[in-house]
Amino acid sequence: MSATRRGLAVRLGGWSTRHRKTAIIGWLLFVVVVAVVGGMSGINEMTNSQNGSGDSARAEKILEDAGLKAPAGEMVMVRSAEPDGWRDAAGDLVARLEKTGEAERIQRPVRSESGREGLISFEMKGDADTAGDRVKPVLDAVKQTGAAHEGVTLYEFGDASFAHSLDGILSGDMKTAELTAVPLALGILLVVFGALVAALLPVFLALTACVGTFGLLALASHELPLYSSTNSVMFLVGLAVGVDYCLFYLRRERDERAAGRDAETALRIAAATSGRAVLVSGITVMMAMAGMFLSGLLLFKGFAVATILVVFTSMLGSVTVLPAMLSWLGDRIDAGRVPLLNRRRKKGVHASGGISGRLMKPVLAKPGLFAVLAGALLLALCAPALGMKTEQLGMEKQFGKDSKLTVAFTEITESFPGGPAPAEVVVRADDLSSPRFQGAVTDLRKKLAASGEFGKNVEVELHKDEGVARIEVPLAGNGSNATSKHALRTLKDDIVPQVLGPVSEKAYVSGELASSIDFNDQLNSDIAPVFLFIAAVTFLLMLVCFRSLPIAIVSILLNLLSVGAAYGTMTAVFQHGWGAETLGMEPAGAIEGWMPLFVLVILFGLSMDYHVFVVSRIREAHERGLPTREAIRDGIRSTAGSITGAAAIMVAVFGVFALLQMQDMQQMGVGLAVAVLVDATLVRMVLLPSVMALLGERNWYLPRALAWLPTLNHGGHDQEPLSPAAPSHQPPVSIGR
Repeated sequence: MSATRRGLAVRLGGWSTRHRKTAIIGWLLFVVVVAVVGGMSGINEMTNSQNGSGDSARAEKILEDAGLKAPAGEMVMVRSAEPDGWRDAAGDLVARLEKTGEAERIQRPVRSESGREGLISFEMKGDADTAGDRVKPVLDAVKQTGAAHEGVTLYEFGDASFAHSLDGILSGDMKTAELTAVPLALGILLVVFGALVAALLPVFLALTACVGTFGLLALASHELPLYSSTNSVMFLVGLAVGVDYCLFYLRRERDERAAGRDAETALRIAAATSGRAVLVSGITVMMAMAGMFLSGLLLFKGFAVATILVVFTSMLGSVTVLPAMLSWLGDRIDAGRVPLLNRRRKKGVHASGGISGRLMKPVLAKPGLFAVLAGALLLALCAPALGMKTEQLGMEKQFGKDSKLTVAFTEITESFPGGPAPAEVVVRADDLSSPRFQGAVTDLRKKLAASGEFGKNVEVELHKDEGVARIEVPLAGNGSNATSKHALRTLKDDIVPQVLGPVSEKAYVSGELASSIDFNDQLNSDIAPVFLFIAAVTFLLMLVCFRSLPIAIVSILLNLLSVGAAYGTMTAVFQHGWGAETLGMEPAGAIEGWMPLFVLVILFGLSMDYHVFVVSRIREAHERGLPTREAIRDGIRSTAGSITGAAAIMVAVFGVFALLQMQDMQQMGVGLAVAVLVDATLVRMVLLPSVMALLGERNWYLPRALAWLPTLNHGGHDQEPLSPAAPSHQPPVSIGR
């Protein structure tokens, strides 16, 4: 093959094998340098206004511009069996809180209607962002007070205690995910390759790609602030994609060597076929992820940057460092063999596609029947998604009704409605001390009391120098139910515009519930343009890659079925509760607001891994002269082992996230794991071959108007006649010389 016809993957692989030391050492230096520099720069996390949308974000922006950072508020409810039996414990608690040196502005206890509860409110000293790190003495004081007073129960909830608990949960969950996902991936690769070195290589490259991306992401955060969980999302995608790309490349090289090709030819074929598929897949994934930039939310723009960076880094490592390592290792890649897992067929090729080969016979014999059956089953999996309800999950739904945080929040809310999660009215006015404005605040209090939808403890903070007022309004209900939502609408649509509108420049309503509703409304308006962008980009890339209009259309439809299966499964388990108890999970009654858009983008991207890999192999076989139906059989059988291993790794990685404590992480893990499992089995092994068999030679139809599209080589012409297998421990080789 002439140099002009060599694909980019072959040229990259050729350069890497000719400059092994440069490629390998350069990669390691790159990872170390960006990780160190990124770590030194730190990560710039988004502010409350940047993480929000609508009026609630505008309210937060007013406070931030005025330099008014709300202190970390805390509250402790003291309960006794008899009315006012809690007062001694409350006095003791106040004294203990003062001794900690961390609490200030401790308020007198507020008595509940029953008289059996008293609520003590206070604020944490210092920066609210670090209050969670300093709240431990306060937590100890509450615990000690409870132990010193028999018959009294204490419940604490607030910004600092919440942050402290959340940090503990997140750090524990992420540590669990990292310590579990990597050994699982390594174990699956050991089964796939039957050799320790071959199994370690993809994990090594995937982890170094993630480490390097951590550094790049930290640097990027100073231009685009990130959400706190962005690194977790990046690691989830990076580990799955990085291992899969290396697996595809390495498996093809091993199969070619096992078939008797010399080392140089095997590497060149792997670069021209799997390497090319990795490039196409990586570009498709990155383009799909770019769809999140169309979202009006900074959260998704950060997710887009993180996933694009880690996919690009993983792709680059797979087509450069991996061939360099394979060239250097030679047959030592099979070192550390596990005898029972390293069997080869008598003909000399890896045992691959046994089950898929048996499955292909009936599928290709009756493609219409199997297309209908597979399609019906997928539509059944999608059906529950028609009733999907989304919201930003509140405390009880996010952490479970039995968690300590949820219990404290629920108990305080029942006795003092709106206390832990009040609405916040932010007002900007020229003169807060004017009689007109003061009169409006008085009228506001009266209207709130008369409506019956709000709590008694309305707190007003006037920052006269900044011209900003903060008014906390407790909402009826538990802070997230229909009662609270109705109260919020009354406050936002009626009371604030009527009373504060005439005396202010701007008046917006914020708070947890308002932020959740605004965020969800923005997401609902974002998903359509993001989907249209992703579908259009995927269609065009598949059209250019395979020069086939039917293949491009089928790619979109199959991806939609995979996404629909994920939506349906999440809705069935976490909204309707079907099988949740069996899985050890607690249904939330709704899907986390950002989940549908995130899952759509991730699955549309990741599904292309399998799709490009399988269809490329089918097209490759067709270009060698096989009829379409035989090419389908050959392509499915030859990729079955790689697809099974790659899918198993992704399912394992995503499945780990399904076992974490946070409800949104569980939803993401279950949705992605089920979708990948369905995509790699039912979609790619049954529906795709049956549909392609029905289309026959029409699979490769391209309208004359599109004949100008470039013709991309799928590697089918790169396979030279078989030569005797090279001896073990052959000297290093290079390709593309």
